[in-house]
Amino acid sequence: MISKLGKVLLGAVLGLGLTLGGVTQTTAHAKTTQAVTWYKQWQKDYVGGKTEKYVRNNNGSGATTVVSEGQGYGMLASVLAAKKGASTHTTFNAFYRYYRAHRISSKIPLMCWQQTMRSGHLTSTGSQRNSATDGDLDIAYALILADKEWGSKTVNYKAAAKNILTAIKNYEINTTTYLPKEGNWATSSYDASKLRTSDLMVGYFKTFATYTKNSTWTKVASHSKTAIKKLSARHSTGLFPDFIFAKGSTIKLTAAKAYEFESATDDQVGYNACRVPWRLAQAYLLAKDSTSKAALKKQLTFFNKKSKITAVYTLSGKAVNSYENTAFTAPINMAARTLKYTSLAAKTKKQLPTTIEKKNYYSATLQVVTALE
Repeated sequence: MISKLGKVLLGAVLGLGLTLGGVTQTTAHAKTTQAVTWYKQWQKDYVGGKTEKYVRNNNGSGATTVVSEGQGYGMLASVLAAKKGASTHTTFNAFYRYYRAHRISSKIPLMCWQQTMRSGHLTSTGSQRNSATDGDLDIAYALILADKEWGSKTVNYKAAAKNILTAIKNYEINTTTYLPKEGNWATSSYDASKLRTSDLMVGYFKTFATYTKNSTWTKVASHSKTAIKKLSARHSTGLFPDFIFAKGSTIKLTAAKAYEFESATDDQVGYNACRVPWRLAQAYLLAKDSTSKAALKKQLTFFNKKSKITAVYTLSGKAVNSYENTAFTAPINMAARTLKYTSLAAKTKKQLPTTIEKKNYYSATLQVVTALE
């Protein structure tokens, strides 16, 4: 609904002979400029390397470290920025070269989950040579977008996408639940039952099914929808925990205890599940998935009642901390924009930093990627 002042201003614009379409385009251009501006700030602060570019996640402390999660975000951000008119093809290719240089092997093209600067070189040793599923999923989707954006004649993004998707299917999907595992290292039935809820990326899985014509991805999407529906029904808030155990073909869910997976927030909305609103909104954007939309609406209804978004919540909806963190605010802002929760979108927009935070890799990167969606 347009306010009285808005109608007056709109009338003045139309009186100057501009079309309504021109007004809409100007607004869209303004949004694009902000997202691309943030992307450029982020690139300056967090991206290293020349012919092989990487995303630094050590926030200026100690030796430079890189994780596959960040590489996935970097590849995704650069191709999304290109879709908004930024000249990022060279940067994307440099991100892609770094990924290729740090695969487990040419036969298993999952990315080693972490590299550390040693004697002037970024290398992976020991358990760093394992994979992390969330990073690999973003890398795969970014390669599909690159194929659509630039084609695969010069660089064969299509083949690279299909190769990593085959490896994800073979090494990072639980063959009983057909849900994502945490990584290729999760080979025991206990480890394979560990589920990071923000990995339930139905939009990606449906895209992968169409792109590869492999029915396994349709099954992964279907089982992920079952998990999302069950997770959403567990609490009146609809909030998902960072981690949960998921077992059997019927997806039986069992709560995790604090520190059973990773941290004190394993059974809370912590720094993993803060991404869930973004992933559910992605599924709606990419595949108009009704299950993801319903789960997201339930969460946004909860967040809409809050005067501001803070960092970490219990599943019953209690704020654990009084401080804000962009890693929580930015995904909710993107989701609110996607489902047109206008008051929540406006409220969370005011909470976002006007310039990208420095020495805060995770929050800054999520702000950029979600702004570009």
